Amino acid sequence: MTSSSRWARAVIVLVAIAALGAVVAFGAGATAMGAGKATGAGKATGAGTAARAGAGAATGTASALNVIAEPAAGTAPFLTLIGGARTSIELTMYELSDPQVEQVLAAAAHRGVNVRVLLNGGYYSKHEATNAAAYGYLSRRGVHVRYTPTYFALTHQKTLTVDGRESAVMTLNFDGLYASTRDYAVLDSQRADVAAIVAAFNDDYASRRVTASSGTGDLVWSPRAAATVLGLIGGAQHSLDLENEEMAYSPARDALCAAARRGVAVRVVMTYASEWRSAFGQLKGCGVSIRLYHGQRYYIHAKLLVIDGRRALVSSQNLSTGSLQYNRELGITLRARMLVGRLVADFDADYDGAGGT
Repeated sequence: MTSSSRWARAVIVLVAIAALGAVVAFGAGATAMGAGKATGAGKATGAGTAARAGAGAATGTASALNVIAEPAAGTAPFLTLIGGARTSIELTMYELSDPQVEQVLAAAAHRGVNVRVLLNGGYYSKHEATNAAAYGYLSRRGVHVRYTPTYFALTHQKTLTVDGRESAVMTLNFDGLYASTRDYAVLDSQRADVAAIVAAFNDDYASRRVTASSGTGDLVWSPRAAATVLGLIGGAQHSLDLENEEMAYSPARDALCAAARRGVAVRVVMTYASEWRSAFGQLKGCGVSIRLYHGQRYYIHAKLLVIDGRRALVSSQNLSTGSLQYNRELGITLRARMLVGRLVADFDADYDGAGGT
């Protein structure tokens, strides 16, 4: 996240807190967990795995996947997931400052769960202060904490795995700002995916530089995610819907323009930042429809790409060279009709709720 983006987000946080009631009630965002959604008060419901609603079943492997949408869900699904751990927890996080998350991690360690946490240490792990407080709190309470490997520019990945059975692949940080950001998480219990995520965690925890597995074929890892992301954009035939925090990667802008010129309906929703002004101008000039948030409702922190209303990428990857090519990041592609439909509904609500360029 750039410095101007951090400033913009801080302003939006203050606005969003003042209007929290409106945020929680907003449109399709309330579909955070389908039939087992979390309410604005943070109460999670649902059978089976407490954090995953049974309504996730659709087609293919949808019964092993579900989508959580912020700001409606809040922290409840993740606290429930951590609180239900019996043997192990692996957390990789870019920014960790939510006291509730830190406390349930410490409580899990206290009851004998093997809790391991990887925190971003700064640019090429220079041990910046962002995660220092969380590092100290957790390490004093029996949690095994390490900073991420120095061979990644940043570790911007946000994943949580419990008992080797379920992983949350997230666009959000555990920073306590859930009420003020549009974010998503995918709960994934596909065995090959969870095994791949745990294996990558183990390699990063031990500073072993190994190419991570794509699991069932739906995991998208950085470094070297650019080709996959550009391929998804290039494969669109009818529509592209994009939410992102950054618009710095010129090949992505060019690919979006190429799609618009060949007749694809391209829609982009972002929070305005002056550093993207020229990028917005380029996209608008080639026929891309752009809607921007200027402090209303919430900050667009999500990284979402929906292709033809049938396939979606939910990821930690921003549209920047560093994020796609040099950071440790993770995303997941979805094809299940019900799950993609939820994301499209939320995107439509965000598109309608934003202003122009």
